[in-house]
Amino acid sequence: MSTGSTDLAEMLRSLDAVARPGEYVFATVSTDDPIRELAGATIYEDEGLTVVLPRAEADAHGVSYDFVASWLTLTVHSSLEAIGLTVAVSAALADEGIACNVLAGFHHDHLLVPTSAASRALEVLGSLPD
Repeated sequence: MSTGSTDLAEMLRSLDAVARPGEYVFATVSTDDPIRELAGATIYEDEGLTVVLPRAEADAHGVSYDFVASWLTLTVHSSLEAIGLTVAVSAALADEGIACNVLAGFHHDHLLVPTSAASRALEVLGSLPD
């Protein structure tokens, strides 16, 4: 199993981002809530279980939320020990006034950005390391 790249320059050169279809929302539910099975990501916090759900599922199950996002996946396989990729990506988006919530998976980093800014975020990410 590959552990991914730690070379920031190489990661930025080969960086590509793809959008998952649909819209996603963050919600907090109890740890035994069956909605967690529909989540694309979960994070256990002291305040409860954060789930990232397809908006359609949240709406269908009456789950309340505030933030509606597009889910972008960075296709570069970065190591969990890589330094600087998250900073470079989030700084580039911040420079354009785009909010960015980052989730790290074993193989890829995932960004949840406001749906209204998704196209611009993909353009910005496509221009790195310019």
